[in-house]
This record gives sequence, structure tokens and C-alpha cells, in this order.
Amino acid sequence: MATILITGTNKGIGLQLCSQLSERGDEVIALCRTASPELKALGIRVIEGIDIGDSASVSKLKAELGDQHLDVLINNAGILRGDSFGSLDYEEMLEQYRVNTLGPLMITEALVGNLSDGSKVAIVSSRVGSIDDNGSGGMYGYRASKTAVNMVGTNLKYELEPRGISIVLLHPGMVATEMTGGRGISPSDSASGLIERIDELSMESSGTFMHAEGYQLPW
Repeated sequence: MATILITGTNKGIGLQLCSQLSERGDEVIALCRTASPELKALGIRVIEGIDIGDSASVSKLKAELGDQHLDVLINNAGILRGDSFGSLDYEEMLEQYRVNTLGPLMITEALVGNLSDGSKVAIVSSRVGSIDDNGSGGMYGYRASKTAVNMVGTNLKYELEPRGISIVLLHPGMVATEMTGGRGISPSDSASGLIERIDELSMESSGTFMHAEGYQLPW
């Protein structure tokens, strides 16, 4: 049994990660701003009032966890704001950067003392952050925030390596959530793939950018 902390858990992929991991017997700690009835019904430990992009909130989390050991940290929380060239909202772009890029970095830095040799860190990124794979443009704020978090994850590979901690950047697929307007695969299927990738993560594969289906993505 592993102790796994997950951010962004009140719905969608995060909720499914909590459900599937707790069902198989792992101890799950779920972080969210406000817990949904579905999350509460899982009967797992839920820590509410956590905004991963707010330093005071992250400090509150660190104090609440204390010396709780974590085997896996899954940085799942993220936001998407639609935009288009000619009417870009730069404050919304900065908000996406704060949550999607700085959020996983702040959480990982704050909780690195709760990890140890053999622990794993996962960051749910997106293939739309791939520069090589960009064939359509658009989504300026979201794309840039995910490209940036890929760099954060790559940096963390070298930061965490001496501690024996591995890290992976994961694309969950096109998932049918509020973020995508209900288009794509089910959150359940996506979560299953993400769990498989995290389970197989090792120091040898640390720092890779993987699709939930199991193949490596271009940067």
C-alpha cells in the first residue's frame, strides 16, 4: 500500500484517480479548494481550502501534513481559459501560469521533505504544451503554461535525482470534462492510464513526457 497525495480532486480526472487508487488499497490524501459530495463519499482523507497557486495556501498544507511520508505526489490540478489572438486577456494568461506552472513547482518544493528515496512525482501536463506537436496554434495561455511546466518537470528531474525520487510529465489524453466541453475519453479511462504510467515509473525513465496510453511525446 502506498500513500499518495493528489491535487485537484473534486471532479474529473482527479476524482477518478482518488477513486481508483483508494479502491485498490492505497492511502489517498486528496487536496482541493472545496470538496464535492462525490469526493467526500470516497471516505478518504480530504484537505480543503488548498489553492495550489497561492503560497499561503501551500504553507497551510505543509503545516497540516507535518512529517507525513508520501510515496507518490500527483500534481493534477490545472485550469484552462479560452483565448484568441486579437483579444487576449493577459491576466487570465498569468492566472493559468500561476496554477498550471508554478502550482506544481510550489507543491513539490514544499513537500519534498515528505518524499524519500523511491518516492515518485507526477505532473499532469498536456501534449498541447509540446512545441514539436503544435500543428494548429491558438490556446496561447494554456499552451504556454504547459510548455513551461514541462521545463519545470525537467528541472526537477535533476533536482530530485540525488534524493532517489523520480518524476514524470503526463498527458492525460483528450478527456471529457468541463475543461474540454465534454469531448473525449472518460475521466475513468484517463485515470487508469495515468496510474499505469506512474506505477511503471523508475529512476531510469525519470523526466520523460508520456501519453497516458504509454508512449513518449515530443517536447
